[in-house]
Amino acid sequence: MSARAVWAIIARELARTLRQRGRLLSALVRPLVWLLVIGGGVGTMMGEGAGAGGGGGGYRAFLAPGLLAMTLLFGAMLSALSLVHDRESGVLRLLLAAPIAHAWIVIARILSAAVVALAQAGLLLLLLWPAGYVGAGWDPLVLLAGLLATALCAACIGLLVAVVVRSLENFAVMMNFVIFPLFFLSGALYPLHGLPGWLRSAALANPFSYGVDLLKHAAPAAAAASGWQPDASVACDLGVLGGFIVVAATVACLVFSSAATIGALARLVSRGRGGPG
Repeated sequence: MSARAVWAIIARELARTLRQRGRLLSALVRPLVWLLVIGGGVGTMMGEGAGAGGGGGGYRAFLAPGLLAMTLLFGAMLSALSLVHDRESGVLRLLLAAPIAHAWIVIARILSAAVVALAQAGLLLLLLWPAGYVGAGWDPLVLLAGLLATALCAACIGLLVAVVVRSLENFAVMMNFVIFPLFFLSGALYPLHGLPGWLRSAALANPFSYGVDLLKHAAPAAAAASGWQPDASVACDLGVLGGFIVVAATVACLVFSSAATIGALARLVSRGRGGPG
């Protein structure tokens, strides 16, 4: 029964995403704008030619793994928004009444957010591949591991925010305070080894940084051509991401379960007070 419930939640989120074509389009336009505009501008400042990038290396080649991670982060975080929407619309109350543990609802939400993010990253890969930014010299196994681990990491971060936030308006505010610092302090736009000490410490405390770094390991040829190497080892990246996913998912389950229990007790108390009257 739990497996069927998890699959139903994932299928519902996928169907919702496919209906929102503007959301899929924005998921592709955002990284492409960064790649062409920011990558081209910074590359010009660094003395790279107009054709630099792609398989030939350069700053744009350095950006490619970070933009894949950005797509995963934005996709998973926005997918977590559906939990807040379901809470406001009353759908979540129906899920809480189902004969499954509350933890399975959180796990299903994490998996669904990760699947949606992976689908968006897959579409971006289809665009980057013919342009030469992905493909030659990339390690498919490390790339797959990086996509899966980073998607789950971003989904857990989104759920940690969603189980605390009570309204869509507050979620939008929290997104600005969470998603942009996570992205800018991840090494997606610049290597971490050249940062000041305090800023590097903040970046190393950011779990999303290790997802970006793992995706950089998937492109050793591009890293060698661009002159920027990953900041940590593959084992370190996987260890930090795995540990964070377990801890974050556990905390999200506990917070969600306690909030659901408190909410149910509050409704029973309010009905009891209104009943005799």
